[in-house]
Amino acid sequence: MSGQADGFIAKFQARWPEWLVVAVFLPASRRQLAQAWMALLQELGDAAWGGEDPRPGEAKLGWWIEELEGWSRGARRHPLGAVLSSRAASWPALAAALPSLQASRDRPREATNAVGAVAPFAVAAAALEAELAGMPVATSSSGDLASALLAERLLHHPEGAVPLQLLAAQDGPADPGQAWAAALLASWPAGAPVARERRLHALLQRARLVQRAEGIAAPAPMSRWRALWKAWRAARLEQPVPAP
Repeated sequence: MSGQADGFIAKFQARWPEWLVVAVFLPASRRQLAQAWMALLQELGDAAWGGEDPRPGEAKLGWWIEELEGWSRGARRHPLGAVLSSRAASWPALAAALPSLQASRDRPREATNAVGAVAPFAVAAAALEAELAGMPVATSSSGDLASALLAERLLHHPEGAVPLQLLAAQDGPADPGQAWAAALLASWPAGAPVARERRLHALLQRARLVQRAEGIAAPAPMSRWRALWKAWRAARLEQPVPAP
């Protein structure tokens, strides 16, 4: 893996330091690939939701549309393409879904609108995630990806993340992000995600959402031993992701 790709993966690891602990439950042959995929999703989410001005993100996603379409033809410019592009075929579908990810920046009216806004991208991303994990695309779950995307936005780009319905329901100085975190946890898809990579990352996301639902504005990573125990339960026992 090139040093440049390692730089983008390091950004993902900096945001999710527990990943280095839970990744031991992935086959060694899939660890770097999983990290590169998670790093790509992080780059796309940051472009869609980051910053006060949406225009730089729109430009980045426009570039990514061309880049991902090129991956299906063997052309690549981004360092992550050296790791990912030859391992799946559905890159044009992900590129076609990027405008919907950008449109999801608009504050949703209610929870169902929030899910619907990210749904087109979640469908394309879930199919690619299954391919990268070596699983039939038919086994992919867009619900798992939709929950992951909404969690990422609330945790790392909270501006505009909370639906208007929840904002209107708050009385006084209550934290609307706390209520939205609780709602996301309550609606998280039942059962374990099919891909172990997604199952392990969902474990980390849910742990931070629990902190956010408890009113902690800046949730902290789990301790090494707690992450190791929870990951063992999630990955080795193949059961639904355990609550933190």
